[in-house]
Amino acid sequence: MTALIPLALAPELVGAIVVLVAAAGGVAVAAILLSKRTRVARSATEQILAQARREAEALIKEAKVEAKEEAIQAREAFGKEAAKTRDELRERERSVVKREDTLDSKMGTLAAKEKTVETVERRVSDMEKNWNKRKVELDHMVEDEKRQLFKISGLGADEARTILLERMEAEVQHESAALVQRAIERAQETADQRSREILAATIQRLASDYTSEATVATVDIPNDEMKGRIIGREGRNIRAFERATGVDVIVDDTPGIVVLSSFDPVRREVGRRSLAKLIADGRIQPPRIEQIVADCRKDIEREMNETGKQVALDTGVKGLHAKEIQLLGRLKFRTSYGQSVLKHSIEVSALSGMLADQLGLDGRLARRAGLLHDIGKAVDHEVQGGHPEIGADLARRYNETAEVVHAIGKHHEPDVQSMLYTMIVAAADAVSASRPGARRETLEKYIQRLEKLEGIACRFDGVDRAFAIQAGREVRVIVDADKVDDELAMTVCRDIAKAVEDELTYPGEVKVTLIRERRVIEYAR
Repeated sequence: MTALIPLALAPELVGAIVVLVAAAGGVAVAAILLSKRTRVARSATEQILAQARREAEALIKEAKVEAKEEAIQAREAFGKEAAKTRDELRERERSVVKREDTLDSKMGTLAAKEKTVETVERRVSDMEKNWNKRKVELDHMVEDEKRQLFKISGLGADEARTILLERMEAEVQHESAALVQRAIERAQETADQRSREILAATIQRLASDYTSEATVATVDIPNDEMKGRIIGREGRNIRAFERATGVDVIVDDTPGIVVLSSFDPVRREVGRRSLAKLIADGRIQPPRIEQIVADCRKDIEREMNETGKQVALDTGVKGLHAKEIQLLGRLKFRTSYGQSVLKHSIEVSALSGMLADQLGLDGRLARRAGLLHDIGKAVDHEVQGGHPEIGADLARRYNETAEVVHAIGKHHEPDVQSMLYTMIVAAADAVSASRPGARRETLEKYIQRLEKLEGIACRFDGVDRAFAIQAGREVRVIVDADKVDDELAMTVCRDIAKAVEDELTYPGEVKVTLIRERRVIEYAR
């Protein structure tokens, strides 16, 4: 019974033994694997450390090389900067030395000049003392001479004083005339030269052509039968046309044309265009006439506005009132002595701006005043008065500046007290008007102007003859040498010029040349 118990327990022990053996084997295997992994990890770690050491050594070497290169570059840069600084210091040192030498030289010169000035001052002081001494002596001598003269002549002090004052007055008058002549000559020398330079430089920058127009306009007609159609039955067409346009229609025996006459240039242009359209259309009757005239008037007004805007743009004048632009457009159809007033105003504007720029003034203000100086001519057929006054009133109404208003109102009669811009506009107006070919006038008016110019000169005392030359731009006056001396000749010449300015209307300027000579004739027999 006892022998059978171990045999019965043997399977359980066997299982336990197997489990223990298996566990022991697993532990051994795990230990082997752990040992192997530890060796592999240690080997990898050593390799990583070795690689890290090599990289660190390489980085250290590169850092050392870069540090050396940077140190070398810094040393070179510092050397260049130091060399540049040394050069600048040497240059400044040379400049300072040169300035010191210059100052020493100037100090020496100043010292010499001071000595010279002191010497001159001493001389002047000595001369002043001598002059005072001589003056006192001369005063005593004059008093002695007066007493002796009184004794010799027997005149009293009052009588002698009267005679002396008369002599002194004559001498002073003679000397004053001579001084006036010399002053005028000096002023003319400088003023003429400067004015020629300014005007020459200004005129050569501007050249314009003008189209001469008159107070009449002609319209071509295809045949004489058209004249009858223009007149109409019992003259109803021509009356309707004159009533609608405000112009006079002259239908005469002149072949091929019909003449329109009116002092209002805008009305004349409306009439000319209307009649040309009616002739081209062929339907000439009162209702058609009124329609064509109304259309042409609208076209003219639109054209005037566009012209005024274009002129303001071309001349560079900004901020014009709408009414001023329209009035400038009306000047396109206005003429003066055959010269287009609009083109004349454009030229005066340009000349005024150039003159103002030459003189250092405001060119824009001068151009504005020059452009508007004849604006009164746009309505001078509708308003009483001269165009300068009308233009000044219009400019004042449209809030123009005082300089512009004064230039418009006084551009035909500037005086010494006029504003500078008024003088500039007057000069530009004279240059534009007197330029050869700018204006024309009839032969009758031309002859009347020359005769009046000669008559003004001949009415002065002492004038023998007078001749108008250079197309009325110069008058030669010959005086009697027995009646007019050299001093009086200057006064007579100025009076003649002033009378011409006051009484005669002319473009530009008139030169008055007075000639005084004495001819002595004797015959040897």
